[in-house]
Parts: sequence; C-alpha cells; structure tokens
Amino acid sequence: MSDSQTFPAPRDPRLNRPWPAMWSILVGFFMMMIDASIVTVALPRMQKDLHADLTLLAWVTSAYLLPYAALMLITGRLGDRLGLKRVYMTGLGVFTVASLLCGLSTTAGMLIASRALQGVGAAIVSPQTMSMVTRIFPPDGRGRAMAIWGATGGVANIIGPLLGGVLVDGPGWQWIFYVNLPVGVLGMIAAARFVPALAGSANRLDWTGALLSAVGLGLLVFGVQEGQRYSWGAIAGVMTVPRLIVVGLGLLVVFVFWQARMGYDALVPLRLFADRNFSAAVGGIAAMGAIVFTQNYPLTMFLQNVRMLSPTRAALMTLPVAVVSIVLANPVGHWLDGHDPKPMALTGFGCMIAGLSWLSLAMSPRTPIPVVLAAMTVIGVGNALIWSPLSVAATANLSPTLAGAGAGLYSEMQQVAAVLGSAGIATLMTWRAGVRDDLALAMGDSMWLSVGLAAAGLIACLCFVRPRRAADWAQG
Repeated sequence: MSDSQTFPAPRDPRLNRPWPAMWSILVGFFMMMIDASIVTVALPRMQKDLHADLTLLAWVTSAYLLPYAALMLITGRLGDRLGLKRVYMTGLGVFTVASLLCGLSTTAGMLIASRALQGVGAAIVSPQTMSMVTRIFPPDGRGRAMAIWGATGGVANIIGPLLGGVLVDGPGWQWIFYVNLPVGVLGMIAAARFVPALAGSANRLDWTGALLSAVGLGLLVFGVQEGQRYSWGAIAGVMTVPRLIVVGLGLLVVFVFWQARMGYDALVPLRLFADRNFSAAVGGIAAMGAIVFTQNYPLTMFLQNVRMLSPTRAALMTLPVAVVSIVLANPVGHWLDGHDPKPMALTGFGCMIAGLSWLSLAMSPRTPIPVVLAAMTVIGVGNALIWSPLSVAATANLSPTLAGAGAGLYSEMQQVAAVLGSAGIATLMTWRAGVRDDLALAMGDSMWLSVGLAAAGLIACLCFVRPRRAADWAQG
C-alpha cells in the first residue's frame, strides 16, 4: 500500500487559500508554547496564595511538561488517523477548559491536576500544527510558512516569562491562565472556518507502541526532571531516580523493536529515518530544545542575582532575540522557498556559537548592559536562521501520511531535549557555584554547555543534502 493511496478524500477548496488557515493554526500553537514558560515567574506568588511549599509547586511546571513530552508521539499519529483538523480542535478545547480550571484553582492539588490536563491539550495540539503546515503548503512554497511557524515557537519561549511577570504584577497569577480563554475560543472559531478538512489515513493505531512510548518517556522525563530534587537517589522504598531512568530507557528500546515489527502501522515508522534530512533535522531541533533552557537558566541567575535586575527587567534583556526573530521571519521564509536550507542552518548555528560564547565571557558584574544586549542580538540572528531551515529540511521529503508521525517525533525530541537540558544545566550550575566563589563566573562557566550544544547542532546540519523537489506533490 503506497502512502498516497491512504488519502482518497476529495480536495477541500480551502487548500487554495492556505494563509488564512496558517494564521488560524498559529493562534493555538503560540498559546501552547507560551504556557510552557509563562508559569515560572508566578510560582512565588502562587506559593503565598495557595499556602503550599515550593517543592510541591514545582509540580505546576512538571505536571504540564510530563504529559506534553510523553504523549506527542501518540497524538501526532492520532492526527494522521482521525484527521488533523478534528484532533487539533479537540486539543484546543481541552487546553482552553484546563486553563479555566487552572485560574479557578484554590489549592495546589487542583492547580497541578489542571496543569496536567493543560499538558494533555498541548500534546494534542502541537504536532498537528506542524503536520497541517506540511499538508496545506507545497514544498516549493513551504519555506515562508515554516519560517513563521518556527519564529512563533521561538518568540513564545522568550515572551512567556515577560508576559507572566506583567500579569502577576498586575491583575494576579490567575490571569496567566484566564488570558487563554478568549484566545482558545478565537482559535477554535478560526480553525472551524479557515482550516481545510485534511483526510485521515487507513492505518490502524498502534496501542501497544503508544503504551510503551508513553510509559517509557514518562519515566525517563520524570527521572531526569526530578532527579535534582531527590539528589539523584531514593524516591520511595526501592524506587530510585537511576532505576526509574533505566526502566524508562529499557521500555524505549523495546518500543523501537516493536516499531520495526509494526511496519506501516507503527506509531513511529522507522522509514522516517531513511530520509537523511529528517534524521539530521531531529538532531538539530534536539540541540535547540536543550539550548533554550541551558541558556536561559544561567542568564536569569546572572541578571537577577548578580546584576540585581527585577524579574521584569531581566526578562526584557531577552527582547533582542524576539525582535530579531520577528523581523527576520519573513525574509528568511522567502529565501527558503526554492533554496537549500543547509547554508542558512549552518550560518544560524555559527551565530549561536558566537553569541553564546560572547555571552559566557560577558558574565561579569562590570560588563556594561549594552554588551549583554549585543550578544543577545547575535543569538537572536542565530535563532532566526535555525528554527525555519530545520523544520523545512525535516518536512520537505515527507509524504502526507507520514506528516503526523514525523511532526510528533520532531516535536517530541525538542521537548525531551528541553527536559534533559534543564536537568543538565541545573546540575552544572550547582557544581560550578560550589567550585567558584564568584557567582557570575560560575554562571558564565555553565553557559559553555549551550555552546557545546550549538556545536552539536551545527554538526547535525552538516549532514543535510539538498531536498528533493516533489513535482507530483499532492495536497489533501
């Protein structure tokens, strides 16, 4: 059975007008991405209002990230099976209802449970957005769309803490959730009107693979994310962090063998990796997912604890990255239409290496703030030149039936790498702070982890080959 034979539905006329659909999709995608980072700045106020200890409230973030990271392989394939639009709108509805419950929470337990439901909604929505962009735009016109999609995710990660600070200092922490309500409703209305009906596939869902991947990833992510809290030792009884991680990895190994057995019905069809560009792009996006956290944590510590900036002012220091990403999104996208993404991706990672190295060396109490802003601008250029070429390279050769599985795996690797990066930088920062008397130097040392990750991303992009031009590409 060929891939194209599994999508026999008639063509939706809205495929002739892809940009209204694109903007509709971005409403939900932006909301998902911003909620991954917006909560952190509100934790101290939540602790006071909910009378909870900070250790318990750390689960406000973890409860969101765990289902978000563990379920995307399943939900990506679910979109392939049941139809992208239907699954997207379902996820957006779940996320919007969960946001209301978060805002209404009067106890830490209720807030954590509501955040977990938010994570489920986000896991449903995120892979559908990338799949829909792949399906509604032909390869030769996909560059600009992927550039804007990538820039949206990058900007959301940066704006989240700033918006969170403004809302917490203003109407209260509940509004970081209430603001999602009109956005979610608007997103569902726009999707219903403008997003075309994209047919599902005839493949059956791999429930055994879904269970193996969800449990394996859940144990791995929990172990890595919470390891620092338990001093990488005992959690309860015979259960320890290392054992949890080993069991998680073991289940994922079993999952890979099971996928090889399932063939076309696999949750993650291993034939995805026959595409060299997809494999390299997955490596690149994993590096970027980790960089977001390994860069932001030591930078925030430096700005607030060394330079004594307020949370809002510290967040404003990241604005050059957001501004440059927005300004360059359109020209980057136009250039990618009809051009090989490899040179731009390599240039982007080169800029990231230069900017992060500069920032590491500039972490001193005596460094002028404009120097830090200049380094952030270079990082912003790198950021703008990386996300879009990676997504274009990842999707250029994917057939429609593999779009959901590919998008799920691509997004999954970004999230898992973010968790690993978060745990890695926390451990490294603790170690360097214990070795160095000067906190600024310790944070500067920690920043070199980001430089190494950027170098790994550059090496991955060296493996790109020029994408095939699909002359017989069929939408819908």
